[in-house]
Amino acid sequence: MTEIEISNEKPLTLSEVKEMLSSIKKNAELGFRANKTTEYTELFVKQKPTETAEVKKKIEELNIMRLKEKVITKIVDLLPTDAESLKMILATENITVKQEDLGKILECLK
Repeated sequence: MTEIEISNEKPLTLSEVKEMLSSIKKNAELGFRANKTTEYTELFVKQKPTETAEVKKKIEELNIMRLKEKVITKIVDLLPTDAESLKMILATENITVKQEDLGKILECLK
């Protein structure tokens, strides 16, 4: 089996994954995992990639300390509606954010 070399790593939103898979599907047949992922994205992704990119950019522009791209991607995918849901997402990465910053993030998600 050949070794795969990862040249870079970037977190993708589910809408970006959905878009990539649909463009790959036009040119080639998808494997089992790719088909399962496509099914998942069809069920759960409601936003267009342009909308998610816009929301992601707004959150990044807040310049909140310790809020990395990976966490921002999770937030954009899950779209929490209240502070408690947002705190749960941040807790998975052991990140604490000020209450005012939580409000700013939630405002970007509306």
